[in-house]
Amino acid sequence: MSEPLLTLEIEKLVAGGLGLARDESGVVLVRGALPGERVTARVRAGKGVRQGTVVEVLRRSPDRVDAPELPTADLAHARYEAQLAYKKAFVEEALSRIAKVRRPVNDTVPSPQAWAYRNTAQYLVTPQGLAYRERRGSDPLVVDKDPLVMPQIQAVVDRINPALLDPATEVAFRASGLTGEVVAALIGAGETRQYLRASDHLMDAGVVGVSLAQPAGRRFSAGVRLIAGESEIREQFGQVQVSVSATGFAQVNPQAAGLAYLRAAQLAGEGDHAVDLYGGSGAIGRHLASAFRKVTVLDSAPEALSRGRQDVAVSGEHNVVYRSGDAARFSELGTDVIVVDPPRAGLDEEAREQIHASTADRLVYVSCDPATWARDVGDLLRRGWKLGEVTPHDFYPQTSHVEIVSVLNR
Repeated sequence: MSEPLLTLEIEKLVAGGLGLARDESGVVLVRGALPGERVTARVRAGKGVRQGTVVEVLRRSPDRVDAPELPTADLAHARYEAQLAYKKAFVEEALSRIAKVRRPVNDTVPSPQAWAYRNTAQYLVTPQGLAYRERRGSDPLVVDKDPLVMPQIQAVVDRINPALLDPATEVAFRASGLTGEVVAALIGAGETRQYLRASDHLMDAGVVGVSLAQPAGRRFSAGVRLIAGESEIREQFGQVQVSVSATGFAQVNPQAAGLAYLRAAQLAGEGDHAVDLYGGSGAIGRHLASAFRKVTVLDSAPEALSRGRQDVAVSGEHNVVYRSGDAARFSELGTDVIVVDPPRAGLDEEAREQIHASTADRLVYVSCDPATWARDVGDLLRRGWKLGEVTPHDFYPQTSHVEIVSVLNR
């Protein structure tokens, strides 16, 4: 049975960059639509809310622009100024609907660059060329030019012959805006000797190092081995330099992330002891070092902690301490301020309990997901905390993702 075509009026955008419309059967969420538009959409039935995709725009929003076809760029069809307004609205809506709080949210802090900002990319290796990974059941989309990645990555991609990357199934890149260097990781099964030709080709194309990662359900969890050159390069985030690799976690937009980290440090204030939960290699925690006698960075990823220890050995920040541990079992005493930047799932109940039971009277909460952030904020407000500044930051222009920098006080 073919999917029906419906003519719909788009009321607003909701999380995920979807246009919300209603008909006699209820709500429809439409990909590729903007508020105020009248569209024809192909709608598929299914459990829960129906979803559709724009086929034709019958009445065009003044915010609509022509956009490249990219699987991840679900807001590229809107003017950048409009994207920032939509992201502010996503945060306000999460606060009112989930946390049950109606209060003003600051304007979204724009990314210094709206295009060519990503310092990382991961592509499938196909006979037709490097390709975007499949999204929503569609075939891989061969990359010609990727307008989201830093020019350093594009320059390497332009020089690659995918046939020479065999037997790799995917390739990942990380670039540095600070040094201009690029490192790569081949993803494929087998031994490093099977990838020597592919590694040589990548080095010839301009990367400064190549690693091999075994395929795994969770990205890069099955081990990474260096084949040639460097495994890490240096990058600037706000006031600090950190080591980044093609396989380790680091924010993809260093300039935008740096602005958020500087703001988080301002909100943290000063004191004796600050704890950075889910701290990774300490990019946020190190911004607190000048205002606190001691900063403890807590994370469960050995790779991130190792990079962080190496970074502070170079920078000489003697008051930053790295500890392996689970945020849900955080029991540090004598803490003035806690900073959290958790994964998309937010703070679990035990982590919220630990934060509430701590001696900290201030929590700086950095989040990449308005829904889980609002859930956690609502819980802390019911425990007696007070919500202060809330500022959306745009780390991912042309997409519906939004980061939040916020502060709660006892």
